[in-house]
Amino acid sequence: MTSSMKPMPRQMMLWVVAGLLVSVWAFPVLWALLTSFKTERDVLAYPPVLFFTPTLANYREVLFGPASILPNLWSSLVVTCTATALTMAFAIPAAYALARLRYPFKRASGFYVLVTQMLPPVGLVIPYYLALQRLGALDTYSGMVTIYLTFSLPFAIWLMVSYFEDVPYEMEEAALLDHAGRWGALWHVILPQVRGGIAVTTVFVFLNAWNEFMFAVVLGGNKVRPVTVAMFNFISVEQTQWAKVAAGAMVAMAPVILLGLLAQKHIVKGLTVGAVKGGGRR
Repeated sequence: MTSSMKPMPRQMMLWVVAGLLVSVWAFPVLWALLTSFKTERDVLAYPPVLFFTPTLANYREVLFGPASILPNLWSSLVVTCTATALTMAFAIPAAYALARLRYPFKRASGFYVLVTQMLPPVGLVIPYYLALQRLGALDTYSGMVTIYLTFSLPFAIWLMVSYFEDVPYEMEEAALLDHAGRWGALWHVILPQVRGGIAVTTVFVFLNAWNEFMFAVVLGGNKVRPVTVAMFNFISVEQTQWAKVAAGAMVAMAPVILLGLLAQKHIVKGLTVGAVKGGGRR
């Protein structure tokens, strides 16, 4: 009886800690959601108003008003999806080579990828600006996608390497003995084993590109203006329209939330596969 009662306090403590951690993340999101349905008068009221008459005026203004962010959502979608697709197309074979193949300068190439990931982004803004200006690629989709690749690709490669290293070599050797070839073994044997890792990496790359602000505000313009920059249309020296900013933030979060819900199963599997296999080795 005593032994069965002992785990309960520990489990309750875990639930309490988990609840606190989730609340720390969820509170700003819920508060922004409430703010998006308030009038500017209710937003600035003190003490804060918890009971109010909700309004959709902020969403109408954000989506269909003079400062609509719909064109900016399209810019973010084009840049982010293109950068994510190209990143994964390059990262998968690169990570496979670093994890499974032997070739000259392998250590140097891996170190180079690591160094490019460690460079501070703020130190690259001016060189990127001058390079794109010289090429005439400022305020273009191609220029923005190219810059996004510079910080997404190293991250994706290093994240994918760990998943490729977890796949047993015997499976690949069996495919090679059956004359599958490197590409055949990668496509038919290795990739099915790392689907969860690919899903996790894709989501993280998408999130990093979608939420990026510093490069977008410096290298973008009127033609290519991501939604993270467009939300500043509601912030001025005289006034900050907090309700419209919150509504814009909710609209900008919608694609990310949808992607997370669609890929939830693969994300959980990808995040736990390394721990399960690591436990098996012990």
